[in-house]
Amino acid sequence: MKKTISTVILLLLINLAYAQNPNITLTDAFPNLTFTSALHLTHSGDGTNRIFVVQQNGKIIVLPNDSNATVSQTKTFLDISNKISSSSGEQGLLGLAFHPNYASNGYIYVNYTAPSPLRTVIARYKVKPADPNKIDSLSEYKLLEINQPFTNHNGGSVMFGMDGFLYIGMGDGGSSGDPNGNAQNLQVLLGKMLRIDINDTTATRRYLIPATNPFYNNPTAGKEEIYTWGMRNPWKYSQDPVTGLIYCADVGQGTWEEIDIIQNGKNYGWKTMEGFVCYSPSTGCDTTGKTLPIKAYNHSAGDCSVTGGYVYRGYRRPELRGAYIYGDYCSGRIWMLRYNNGIVTSDSLLTQKSIALTSFGVDQYNELYIVASAASGKIWRLNKSPLALNVEGNETVPKEYNLMQNYPNPFNPSTAISYNVPKAGFVKLQIFDITGKQIRSLVNTIQHPGRYDISFNGRDDYGNVLPSGVYFYTLSADNYSETKKMLMLK
Repeated sequence: MKKTISTVILLLLINLAYAQNPNITLTDAFPNLTFTSALHLTHSGDGTNRIFVVQQNGKIIVLPNDSNATVSQTKTFLDISNKISSSSGEQGLLGLAFHPNYASNGYIYVNYTAPSPLRTVIARYKVKPADPNKIDSLSEYKLLEINQPFTNHNGGSVMFGMDGFLYIGMGDGGSSGDPNGNAQNLQVLLGKMLRIDINDTTATRRYLIPATNPFYNNPTAGKEEIYTWGMRNPWKYSQDPVTGLIYCADVGQGTWEEIDIIQNGKNYGWKTMEGFVCYSPSTGCDTTGKTLPIKAYNHSAGDCSVTGGYVYRGYRRPELRGAYIYGDYCSGRIWMLRYNNGIVTSDSLLTQKSIALTSFGVDQYNELYIVASAASGKIWRLNKSPLALNVEGNETVPKEYNLMQNYPNPFNPSTAISYNVPKAGFVKLQIFDITGKQIRSLVNTIQHPGRYDISFNGRDDYGNVLPSGVYFYTLSADNYSETKKMLMLK
């Protein structure tokens, strides 16, 4: 009898954990449109309020950010269908990132798989000067090509970080169980998060290596492009524009899906670990030096493949602001979690819809979109809350640049630096020691108007813990520059 009661209570708790929020549903973002195998959605960061949809078949579609948009208003922004190896499975056109200074240089960066040999290609293209809705398909400039031993686990996302560098998520090369041991092999680029500087070249490479990459100028220790390792298939990841944290949804093997906070030089465990548990060996594995996920969930309730995911900074659902929104491809469940001061403080189900969830995306107002695969060909967004602003993006815009005093101050081990940006433009936030030497670059990118709260964890760009003492932080933007002092105590 006690066993029966315990079982009932357990089932009730499981059902409560998966009980969706009755006030949150998905609505068709563009009722007049359907898309072919859509895998990503983004905006160009140039203030034109356009939506760009990446299709696995090699095409990028551009359209106005208008729920009434019609087929006649869509354009093919880029078509490289003749270059891709396949438009099915885990191959095809997989990722898109706009240069932070796209409004001036017109550069985009894509990730696609090419045939003979099967390989990942990271390439730059340029928009046609006479047509802002058309990329010159002949302008391809290949930065990086990485051979793929199998047809799955290609990763796919590319992203410009707030540091101005290009991040490239690479799967472990495929098959099952990482048979070649790529994820822990520091002499291959598979199973890694890569980070490169695309704004200059060397005699042998079409990019530079950031000096703060863990193996910079030390290729015998590891490939210089590597930023993190021990990844299985980092399909989707994003950076919170307020806190600067990078959230990565790393797709699991057969039991566990995980979400990681990406940090320079960290080993995320695959294939030694899957989520929080041992994978190879199945018991007694060595977890020394491994960074655990902030969240892992298993496949017991019909889930099978995690899809990330953005920290919500939109306007339709103000009660969700600051929460990381993620989902599962198989079950269509969409969750939110809040991660504060190094711990998950809440985690709950928002809603569920059978849509084969392939990706999330945001527009220029940081409004969230949910991308479905070929089954429906639709793009969704969260229904509007009664608390929402009447006009999306109509948040109070600061009238001038302003750098606030960090809090707490003195601090140990972390502090928050807040500042206001009155207009879109290039912003730098840097940390200096008492001798004037730069020790940390927190922000180095285009930012839109608003208030920003950036966390500084008392470490330099290499991840080293700083000694106690006085430090200075400087905000630079346009013709504005301001410096304030802070004190770190241990």
